Amino acid sequence: METSRRLFLRAAAAVSGAIAAACRGGAPQPQPQPSLLGAPVSRYGERAPFEKAARLLSQTTTPEEASSRTPLGEIEGMITPSSLHFERHHAGVPTLDPREHELVIHGLVERPLAFKVSDLRRLPSVSRIYFIECSGNSGPAWLGVASPSAQALHGLTSCSEWTGVPLSVLFEEAGIAPGGEWFVAEGADACRLSRSIPIAKAWDDALVVYAQNGEALRPEQGYPLRLLLPGWEGNANVKWLRRIKVVSEPYMTRDETSKYTDLMPDGRARQFTFLIEAKSTITRPSGGQTLGGPGFYEISGLAWSGLGRIARVEVSTDGGATWAEATLQEPVLPKAHTRFTCPWRWDGREAVLAARCTDETGYVQPTRAQLVAEHGINAAYHYNGIQGWRVQPDGTVVDAVL
Repeated sequence: METSRRLFLRAAAAVSGAIAAACRGGAPQPQPQPSLLGAPVSRYGERAPFEKAARLLSQTTTPEEASSRTPLGEIEGMITPSSLHFERHHAGVPTLDPREHELVIHGLVERPLAFKVSDLRRLPSVSRIYFIECSGNSGPAWLGVASPSAQALHGLTSCSEWTGVPLSVLFEEAGIAPGGEWFVAEGADACRLSRSIPIAKAWDDALVVYAQNGEALRPEQGYPLRLLLPGWEGNANVKWLRRIKVVSEPYMTRDETSKYTDLMPDGRARQFTFLIEAKSTITRPSGGQTLGGPGFYEISGLAWSGLGRIARVEVSTDGGATWAEATLQEPVLPKAHTRFTCPWRWDGREAVLAARCTDETGYVQPTRAQLVAEHGINAAYHYNGIQGWRVQPDGTVVDAVL
C-alpha cells in the first residue's frame, strides 16, 4: 500500500481534475432555491430522517433475555451514541425510581452503608471514557461461521464516557474488614444477576456510575446505577446495581458457573476470565457494504484492549500476506475504543482486508488458528482473533472467515 500522503494527494488531484473538466464543459450551475423556514426547536434532539443506523436485535423466543448490537459499520469516531450502545439482558429492563432506589454495601465491612442516588451525586465524581464488551461478542468465529456484517459479528461492544463515583471511595467510607478479598455485586433486575469480583479491582479503577455521555444512564444501560469495571467482560459490569456484599471468597453464582465460563478441549472450564484482551476490526469497508468502483478508499476500524492503550494497528489488503501500519486517531486512551485509518487504492480485483492490533503491554492480537490451538472451538466466550472482509470484484463485501 502507498503512503497516506501520496494516496490522499492523488485522490484530491483526481477530484480537482473532474471539477475543472466540468467547468470547462459548461456544466449547468445550480439554480437558487426559495428559502423556507426550518423545523422549530425541540426538547430532545433527534437524528436527521435520512440517517437510519439502528441496533440489530437478537432472535430469541424470550425477548426479556436477549441482546441488541451496535451498528459498528455506521458510526464514526470512538464514542458510541447512548441510543446505539449494545444491550444484553437476562430478565428484561426494570423500571426503577431513582428517588427510591438504594445501593447497600455490607458484609465484611466495618460500617454497612446505604446510598440513595442523590447521595452518590453529592460525592466527588469522575468522568472516564471506557469500552464495554460482552464476552460472547464475535462468538460465531470460534466455529468459523460467516457473519453478514461488523454489527452482527462484533456489535456487542460499545464505548462511552461514564460519570460516577470510584468504588474505592465507597469502600474507604465503609471500611473493609479483615478477610474481605472479594465482593458480590447484585442487580435489581428480576433475575438478581450477581457476579463475584476480586476486591483489588475496586481499589484499581472500578466505578459506580449514574451517567453516560453527559446524561443519566439509559434504562437498558442500568438506570439509575451500574457497576463499571474497565476492561473486564460486560456481564461483570452489573446493571441496576442494588447491593455490594464484601466477602472472603467468590460466591459461585449462577452467572459465573452455569454461564460465562470458557470450556476447554479437555472438558474443563476456565472460570473468572474477566479480562478482555486486545482486539480490532475493520468497520469500513465491512460486511454488507458495497464499494462504488475502483479507486481511493480510506479503510477505517476500531481497536481496544482491557490491558490498556492500543500501541499499534496494522492493516492487510491481501489476507495477511503483508501488513502496513495504520494511523491511530487521537485520543488514544486506556481501555477505550481507538479509531484507526489506513489509505487504500482498490484496483477492482478481489481483496481480503484484515486488521491486527498490539496493546501497550506488547500483546498482539492472535489469529483464529492460534486461538483454536489453545482453546479448542467450544470456548464460546472471549474470541479476539484476527478477522477479515472479502471485497469481491463487484464491490460487495462479505466475511472472509480467516
